[in-house]
Amino acid sequence: MNKKQVLSFLSCLATAYACMAQVSVAQSVDPTDVKRIIETLASDDMRGRASFTKDIDKAADFIANEFRQAGLKPYTEDNYRQTFHVTRITPGEQVLQVNHNNIQAQEFVVISASPQIQWTEKSNIEQLEIKKGEDFSMRFREIVRNNPNNNIVWVDPSFADMLARFKTIFSRENVTTKQDQDIAAGPSKVFILKQTAINSFNIQASTKRQDLPLFNVAAVIPGKSKADEFVVFSGHYDHLGIVTPVGQDSIANGADDDASGTTAMISLAKHFQKLDQNERTLIFVAFTAEEIGMFGSKYFSNNIDPDKVVAMINIEMIGKDSKFGPNSLYVTGYKSSNLAQLMQEQVKGTAFTFHPDPYPQQNLFYRSDNAVLAALGVPAHTFSTSQIDKDEYYHTVKDEVSTLNMNNINATIEAIATGVMGIIKGEQTPSRVEKLRD
Repeated sequence: MNKKQVLSFLSCLATAYACMAQVSVAQSVDPTDVKRIIETLASDDMRGRASFTKDIDKAADFIANEFRQAGLKPYTEDNYRQTFHVTRITPGEQVLQVNHNNIQAQEFVVISASPQIQWTEKSNIEQLEIKKGEDFSMRFREIVRNNPNNNIVWVDPSFADMLARFKTIFSRENVTTKQDQDIAAGPSKVFILKQTAINSFNIQASTKRQDLPLFNVAAVIPGKSKADEFVVFSGHYDHLGIVTPVGQDSIANGADDDASGTTAMISLAKHFQKLDQNERTLIFVAFTAEEIGMFGSKYFSNNIDPDKVVAMINIEMIGKDSKFGPNSLYVTGYKSSNLAQLMQEQVKGTAFTFHPDPYPQQNLFYRSDNAVLAALGVPAHTFSTSQIDKDEYYHTVKDEVSTLNMNNINATIEAIATGVMGIIKGEQTPSRVEKLRD
């Protein structure tokens, strides 16, 4: 065999090896199983997987069972749930009178976590004003954030529309971590539209507080030679639940957001469990309560040593082609570490490409479940294909499996599975993100 023939043979051998590697990924990531998982999570039976409902319990049990059947170990508790508690604060009855006249709901805003407010003109309450010509938003925030006293704030009638708009925001329920004592101990603020000279007032407002459990669902594949170094794969499994009906449909199924990402995470867990080549420990976690404040990822991230987390691949909304076309996705905070570049090296020779986030104005890097670990210096990034600027199904009852491109989901899972191989084997280590938090 001459030199030219040897080179040709080696080239063919390399090509064959690459094809075998791609086939092994495709065989481990079973499209039929992917379809089954996402159809289950986004089914009407799950009723949109809203936090604090029985429906999210059903979704959590399903995910835990997928981990169990695949042979993964629980990350914390025996049932795969990482449970924590939050406090839900809900406005109760609010009745306000000025000069013995009832104040209409749109003409006042109550901000309080106190179980009961009963104030009259005889109460020792500091009274303030937002006067005509002032910057309403700035003054409002200043009083709420910086004034340490209970306040009644008389608002000039020129700000009637602004006060009504703020009412829609602050009349919603508020969820906070049970450990957060600032809200529970903070002062109460009542903003009232000032119509006439104030001779008397009577303010009665109540607040309901409930301590409620939330739970991530997490599993682990222990590492071999580098067990104390972690690679995290994640997606959030909660969604909006039952919403205002559109026609006969009131279930926000959340197929793309984020049953698609959760399905990818589960599929990757099964793939790497079968592959059994991870030198580093792999953690797979379905986060709860992303839609109401990222509480699941915050709890998880604040209860793991960030210095031990080598990388985090958070997967969110991969059900449709990205802005860059088929066989592509984008990575938030792309240049904050070299994680995406390392993964691109691993998929060299395939059609798949990883791109920088095309929506930098939306600050997506710190708006998803990767945010806390990224702020702590971890190369934690969100991988997505969502065209967030023009997705008409986002947060609607139309986000159903029938609108998804299953080929796109499968290709994305395979690309991540291939792209992360150098990292899970301990052969590559991505650079750290600049810390925002200590």
